[in-house]
Order: sequence, then C-alpha cells, then structure tokens
Amino acid sequence: MATMIDGESYLGKVLVRPLDKSGDITIYLWPVRCLKSKMGGPTFGVDIKGEEVIRYDPHGPRGHWHKGGYDKLGAGGSHVEFPDDVRDIEGQIAWSLAQIKENGQELLAEAGFPDEAKLLDQELLGAASESIMARLKEEDGLLAKAIEQGLIAA
Repeated sequence: MATMIDGESYLGKVLVRPLDKSGDITIYLWPVRCLKSKMGGPTFGVDIKGEEVIRYDPHGPRGHWHKGGYDKLGAGGSHVEFPDDVRDIEGQIAWSLAQIKENGQELLAEAGFPDEAKLLDQELLGAASESIMARLKEEDGLLAKAIEQGLIAA
C-alpha cells in the first residue's frame, strides 16, 4: 500500500483487496485523504509487490490520477487530469474503477509490469470495486467531517 505522507491526514478505515490469485497485485483505498494543500477526498491505487503503480485522487474539481508508475515517476511525473466531463467525486470514482477494469492490464504493462499485467483477475477486480464502493458508502460523512475540521477547504 502507498506510503502515508507526514503532514497529511487520513480519515476512515483503510481497505486493501487482492487483484490477482497470489496477492502480489492489490488495490487499496483511503476513504478520505487530506493533503497539505487543503484539498482531498478518496484516494485509491494499485500496487504490485508493495510498489504503487497507479493512483486515483478523485477530489472533485482538483481531482487527478497517476499512471506509468507512481513510485517510479513521482507525483509530478505521473500526473494526469481526469477527462473534462468528469469533474465530481462520484463520477471520478466510477471513471477510475472502469479504467482499471477496461485498461488495467495495459496500464500495468505500460508502467513496466507486463508479466504481472497478465495476472490481473477481473473477478477479483469486480469484488474489490464493490468493496471500495461499500466502504465509501459506510464512511459517507467523512468528507464533510474533514471540511468541518479545516483539513479540506470547501
């Protein structure tokens, strides 16, 4: 799972689910991640053997995602904007999960993990996506709590 950064706040219960039979490929979720810049929201990503490869930051108008190997390229080198018509948190979450389902193998291979990409299990990915949506529903009030506490600017 991705490393938590000093000075950031994390609200909610972390979720980690396997995306392959061996458990070497996993997806994690932080229900609410509050960045030092006072933006935030859910953050989730795909790791291979503990190395973060893809990260999604569905944080609304300032939301974005990372491809090509987050740990390898860093935040700036892997940064990608969501499509222009995907601006709200819910839409960004749905778009991101669809990207992993539809293009996950290609994204992992492009990041330098072609062998592991072949092991991405669609059934496990479907179960993990359902778990992510369920956890976010359980933790529904956390974003408002982060705003109330001044951790995220409204």
